[in-house]
Amino acid sequence: MKLVYFAWVRERIGRPEETLDLPREVATVADLVAWLKGRGEEYAYAFENDGVVRAAVDRIHAKPETPLAGAQEVAFFPPMTGG
Repeated sequence: MKLVYFAWVRERIGRPEETLDLPREVATVADLVAWLKGRGEEYAYAFENDGVVRAAVDRIHAKPETPLAGAQEVAFFPPMTGG
């Protein structure tokens, strides 16, 4: 699956994107975040505050319980502010 990181999420992880084979037990966005946190301190740092980082599955905003079955891409980004 292709994972894309934006803004300070990208800065904390140290890369703009990557393609990974996810374990079978990673079924939702929340599962993916939990799994990523275990991949290293840069991921743990990026996702340290639960609920802050937003996700989009195949370019559609997603909630933590959104399933990943059949998805091609998950993007992670911080909350945006208007101006």
